[in-house]
Amino acid sequence: MVFSSLIFLFQFFPATLLVYYLSPNRLRNAVLVAASLAFYAWGEPVYVFLMIFSILFDYANGLLIDKYRHRKSIARTVLIFSLLGNAAVLGFFKYAGFLIDNINRLFHVHIQAAELPLPIGISFYTFQTMSYIVDVYRGSVPVQKNIVAFGAYVTMFPQLVAGPIVKYGDIAAQLASRRMTLEKFGEGAEWFIRGLAKKALLANPIGSLWMSVKSTPTEELTAGYAWLGIIAFTFQIYFDFSGYSDMARGLGKMFGFELPVNFNYPYISRSVTEFWRRWHITLGSWFREYIYIPLGGNRRGLRIQFRNLLAVWLLTGLWHGASWNFIVWGLYFGFFVTVEKLALLKWLQRVPAPVSHIYTMLVVIVGWVLFEMDLGTAGSFIGVMLGFGAHGWTDDRTLYALSTNAIPLAALALCATPLPRKAFMHLAQKGKRGDAIAVSAAYGMLLALSTAYLVTATYNPFLYFRF
Repeated sequence: MVFSSLIFLFQFFPATLLVYYLSPNRLRNAVLVAASLAFYAWGEPVYVFLMIFSILFDYANGLLIDKYRHRKSIARTVLIFSLLGNAAVLGFFKYAGFLIDNINRLFHVHIQAAELPLPIGISFYTFQTMSYIVDVYRGSVPVQKNIVAFGAYVTMFPQLVAGPIVKYGDIAAQLASRRMTLEKFGEGAEWFIRGLAKKALLANPIGSLWMSVKSTPTEELTAGYAWLGIIAFTFQIYFDFSGYSDMARGLGKMFGFELPVNFNYPYISRSVTEFWRRWHITLGSWFREYIYIPLGGNRRGLRIQFRNLLAVWLLTGLWHGASWNFIVWGLYFGFFVTVEKLALLKWLQRVPAPVSHIYTMLVVIVGWVLFEMDLGTAGSFIGVMLGFGAHGWTDDRTLYALSTNAIPLAALALCATPLPRKAFMHLAQKGKRGDAIAVSAAYGMLLALSTAYLVTATYNPFLYFRF
């Protein structure tokens, strides 16, 4: 089940919300856990037991670390045991097949790998439980002794499938007590509708253009058609993932939680470094706090800093998927971030904004080719973008696709900036009754249009569904 589905919008969510608000405060975490497990079990019932294991495993480890806090050797042993256990579960389900495939190719053997579907959202909730254990060990958060509250933290369905990655310290107090107001509920509804509109009205339609380009044999692609396609994917993945994150934040608010912002207009960035401060913010924050800084960060000289950056970007690529294209994609961005740290960033800050922005977007767009395709196909596709092996620079199909998508692409470019949101906020903050009615009507229209699209849609993927 995904948020942008009719069954979620008109059955699961209203029913859950009704039961949640009718329940007394002391039972609301239990309602949230039950609803979250039902949400997760909708597509893969068997993996609910894996999630329950994760809850029990790290709940017990947290209690043990707290109990033996003054006996560092025992607490450290429990910490290592917990981290290795979580890594083993994630590694088995996400990376075992990739590892076995590479062993078979390298040593010319035929080890059989089990064909197991990847549990939905396992990368997200595993990172959350690992950060909880580390923070309990550090003493930066109190241990959670209420297993229902801890279960609510791990399973919370608004951010279960695709984040944002929530650190326990961010919502520890909210798990115990949270204030729910009509104003907060309204803000949550606005966040949710904006996210749904991003997904249904922006990401899905332009994704159809990318699917058309992607399904075209490389030798039949013109350079122009290749560029048009990957630009379409550039918009699709942003509005798809950020839309889902906005919906998650909105749902969180409606249940009384404040979840962190996960995107901050990354396509207005003037450097790759800035892009990664604005894209999937909670993942970058997680790697910085639990990998980069513990390894020494930038405090121990350039050589150690570069080693730490290499480790972070290698893991960033692997986190996204068990495939060489994700590894290369992570290292590709790691290379540009490192070069910018060495010298390029100072130059980018001095040149005119359009120059640094074009540089950033070119790096990002080429990066999405590596993200979306296997390495062989990606290499050929990038070659076509540069004119090598292309079926010319343009043709009738390219011109037709450009003419029919010019207005949608312009609208996507505008919506990737803060301007539409600022216009909405300006109208809403003027305080006049007519303006408030206009804003409410606009949100109502967005919801109606999004629903109408979903009723008739045959193309409604979620690109980060199995990360």
